[in-house]
Order: sequence, then C-alpha cells, then structure tokens
Amino acid sequence: MQPDLNRVIEQVSKEKGIDRGIIVKALEEAMLSAAKKTFGHEKNIEAKFNTELGEVELFEIKTVVEHVEDPENQVTLEVARSKIDPEAEIGDELLAKLPPEKFGRIAAQAAKQNIIQRVRDAERDIIYNEFKGRKGELFSGIVQRFEKKNIIVNLGRTDAILPEKEQIPRERYRQGDRIRAFILDVELTGKGPQIVLSRTHPGLLIKLFEQEVPEIYEGIVEVKGAAREPGGRAKIAVTSNDRDVDPVGACVGMRGTRVQAVVQELRGEKIDIVPWTSDPAEYVCRALAPAKVSKIIMDEDEHTMEVIVPDDQLSLAIGKKGQNVRLASRLTTWKLDVRSEAEAEDEARRARASLTGIPNVGDVTAELLYQNGFKSAEELAASDEETVGEIEGIGPERAAGILAAAREHVQRLREQEAQAAAEAAAAAAAAAAGAGGGEESAAAPVEPVGEETQR
Repeated sequence: MQPDLNRVIEQVSKEKGIDRGIIVKALEEAMLSAAKKTFGHEKNIEAKFNTELGEVELFEIKTVVEHVEDPENQVTLEVARSKIDPEAEIGDELLAKLPPEKFGRIAAQAAKQNIIQRVRDAERDIIYNEFKGRKGELFSGIVQRFEKKNIIVNLGRTDAILPEKEQIPRERYRQGDRIRAFILDVELTGKGPQIVLSRTHPGLLIKLFEQEVPEIYEGIVEVKGAAREPGGRAKIAVTSNDRDVDPVGACVGMRGTRVQAVVQELRGEKIDIVPWTSDPAEYVCRALAPAKVSKIIMDEDEHTMEVIVPDDQLSLAIGKKGQNVRLASRLTTWKLDVRSEAEAEDEARRARASLTGIPNVGDVTAELLYQNGFKSAEELAASDEETVGEIEGIGPERAAGILAAAREHVQRLREQEAQAAAEAAAAAAAAAAGAGGGEESAAAPVEPVGEETQR
C-alpha cells in the first residue's frame, strides 16, 4: 500500500469526476476482500479508511464470552483483558488491528482489480446519468472510427454510435471529421452506457432551427411539427406567439441566411417552412404547397382527407415519387388521398349512377348519400340503418326502405353477374369442345375415292 492514499484519491476523483466517498468505499471493500482471502473468510473483519494516516486500517472483531465456542471470533474475558483491553466485559466487541503487510500477492492483486472495477462502474453511472437527461438534444463530436457501416463518435467523456439507418443517405465522413447529431437514445448496458445518435430524426431539424433562429429559442416562434425524408426534402410547421412576428420570415432570415445554414448542415436537404393553423383543412392546404387545392373532403372518424387539386397541379401536389404528399401527411398527421378534378368528377359520375340505379332512389337522394361518403350501391348496402338515418334530408323513417332496396338491388346484380359468368364459362367450354372435335375430324384419314374401280 502507498504511504498516503489521500493524494491518490483526490487525483482519481478529479480525473474521473467521481465522488471521493465512492473511491473510499471501493478501497475499503477491496481491502476487506483481500483480508478475508489472507486471514480466512470465517473471521469477522472490518475495514476503515483513516484520513489522518492516509491508509485503510483493518480490524479483527472479537466478542468477549465466558466459554469460547468459535475461536476465530470469540475470546475469554481473561485473554481479552490481558491482550486487548484491560477494561473488557462479557458481551463486548473488541477491535484488534491487523497488520496489512501480511497480505499475499494474489490478495493484493485482487484488491487492485476490485478498486479498478468499482471506479469504472462509478464512471459509467456518472456518464449515464449525465447523458440520460440530454436525450433529444443536439450534440457535437469527432468521428473516431468505423464499425462495419456504423460510425463511432467521440463525445469527449465517452463514445456514441451513429447507426447506418440513422445516417443521411450519400453523406460521407472521414476519421477526425466533426459531426453534429441528435441524441436519439441512452441505454445502460452491461458494457456501460450506449448513446445512440441520429442524423435522420425530425428532432435534428427542429434543434438546428432552434440554434439558428433566436425567436424559436426564446419561445416567440413555436415549432408545431416536422417531417423529413433525409437528404431529400423536409417540412417544418411554425407559428408565432406574437402577432408582430412573422414565423416564416423569422425562420428564413435576412436573404435566407438562417434557413440556408440549416440546409447546409443537412447537406442540401430542401426545407419547406409551413405556417401552422389550428384548422386541419387549411393546415393540409398549406402543407401541400406549392400545389393549389380545389376541394377537401374530410373524414374525422377515419382521420383521412380526400384532397382534390386542379388537373395541372396533380403532379406538383404528389411530388417526386410521392414525396410532397407523404411529407404533408406526416406533418399534419392526416392520411391524405390526392386526386385530380377529372378523376374526382369521373368517380362522382360513377357513384351517382350506381346509387340512382337503386329502385326509388332519385337524383336528390343519391346526391345526399354521395355527399355523406357513399360511393356505390354496394357501400350503401353494407351500411346500417342508424348511419343512413342520421343523414339530413333522409331521416330514420326513410332509412330502412332505402337500405332494403339497396340490398335487394345489390343481391340482384350479384345474381346477374354470377349468371353471366356461368353462361360465359359454358360458352367457352362449348367452344373449346367444338374446336377439339374439328381437329379430330381433320386428323382422321381420308378414304381414297374410286380405288376399287381402278383395281
């Protein structure tokens, strides 16, 4: 043992950022373990760190008894008074100091390993506690190495992992490059804390805007949502808590400097800044910009919207490979079905024709049913009386009759389709059989005419 452990404890405490008490406890436990290996596990031994001496003292605990039953931990009154404490009484627990120099090499090595392990565990706990509260924050680090396609990033006190699936496509890094990433998750594993980073999470976009736009950081401008297709395009919805502050203008900045700084950090990812509104239909219209929207049909129960756009705006609304409508759907959290006016008119025509085909359902009733989401006689037949009865202009008294007519109509159509299919199958079978017979006749040998006469 070193003559003064105080200096060593202080040094380790400062270097590792570990509380002095944890190191002292680790020393005491290590010395106690080593002592038991040297003197025997059956002995009752106590370890205490003496700050004045700068060493861990070991004491053997002996109980004073009349008759000794356990020689390792008990002592008679006579022996106790003569060798340990002259004022000892029956039942007292006496401490006798053990010489630490008697430790064997194996016990000393075990004590050293115990101290190293305890300090390492304490360091892991400190790092975990430090980073678990930073989940969802932006952090900078240095690219340390590559493990398969994952990037190991040095955050200073510890390493973090940037998995392949959390990397922006076509983004490349070299060892030593500085990288900014979003802390996605912090877990405490058997090997210590594992910090998972992300460059694809929408939170990265929000945090970057927070750094670039003081109004967001101060709470004047609020981010209501973000959606990304990493490396391609992103949408972020913002609103202002101050009527004098334009949320979109604040995010764009003078001559676009603020938004360009974010675009540069995301390697050229295009960013649409959407002004948020509490009206879902208007919010969807804004999210689909630059496309213009003609009409929206909303289904709140299914949380879906049918968005109708002019014919020349369809490709713009959908975007490249459906990117624009996907991002708008994620941003607004509504399921969107985008179609052109021509498609909508064609569908409406077919729906009205299907509904007016039901006996006793006129144009007005068919229009009411269509406006309430019924697009065919089959859909109406599958509905229930309560749903149809709630439609204004139809009412419960007419609902039962309309439903009965619709179901009878659909059943008749299905029977006609089945009969037509059976007739078509029979005709096809007959045609196949006729073709087979013709081939057989053609294949039969032709008997020569007039052969006998010639003979």
